[in-house]
Amino acid sequence: MTAIVSIKNLHKHFGSFEALAGIDLNIKKGEVVCIVGPSGSGKSTLIRCINQLEAFDDSSKVKISGVDVRQDETARAEVGMVFQSFNLFPHITIRQNIVLAPMRVQQLSEQKANAIADELMRRVGIESQADKFPRQLSGGQQQRVAIARALAMGPQVMLFDEPTSALDPEMVGEVLDVMRDLAVSGVTMMVVTHEMGFARQVADRVIFMDAGKIVEAGAPDKIFDNPEHQRTRDFVNAVLQY
Repeated sequence: MTAIVSIKNLHKHFGSFEALAGIDLNIKKGEVVCIVGPSGSGKSTLIRCINQLEAFDDSSKVKISGVDVRQDETARAEVGMVFQSFNLFPHITIRQNIVLAPMRVQQLSEQKANAIADELMRRVGIESQADKFPRQLSGGQQQRVAIARALAMGPQVMLFDEPTSALDPEMVGEVLDVMRDLAVSGVTMMVVTHEMGFARQVADRVIFMDAGKIVEAGAPDKIFDNPEHQRTRDFVNAVLQY
């Protein structure tokens, strides 16, 4: 099966510091991949390179559905991204936050964009919040709006950068439930997360990163129960103690 995301020899430097040290990775259509590892291991930098939020070295290649992201700007439109912070526009309503990009970027009619927004708000459980402003919503609700907004562009792949890290503990579950539903429905997802229970339950593949490299990758049971590398074992043992 052709990869939705294809990454070859991905290097990223911040000055003399090499944040990504030659990543090779393919993501298949419908696959859910969770990326775990210690802080500073390059997890967020990896997905930010896919979405061209970070420039990467000239020798590296990142393709979305076979299209080089640096040679064709349309490739970026195939990627939706959800960040740690919600990044909603505070001065417009929830509905307006969702319809803005489809109407401006994709030139959808207001009627069509609103129909998409209605379906997505229902899907993430915020349909009753359509006419409110972001400040009137809880953190969990705002993150669900952010997910709906990313989905509104019809991306081929969804990227999540620690989407629950800014939430109060009681709000984490509602966002993870939405992400579980997306995974079940066949949405291709790359998720940087510290939620190991979510990764074990939902991921098709877990990738463990350290020092800008993929140390180990495999099915959740393999990574969490029988990792091959000592560095992976040390990490798993540390995080599963809490």
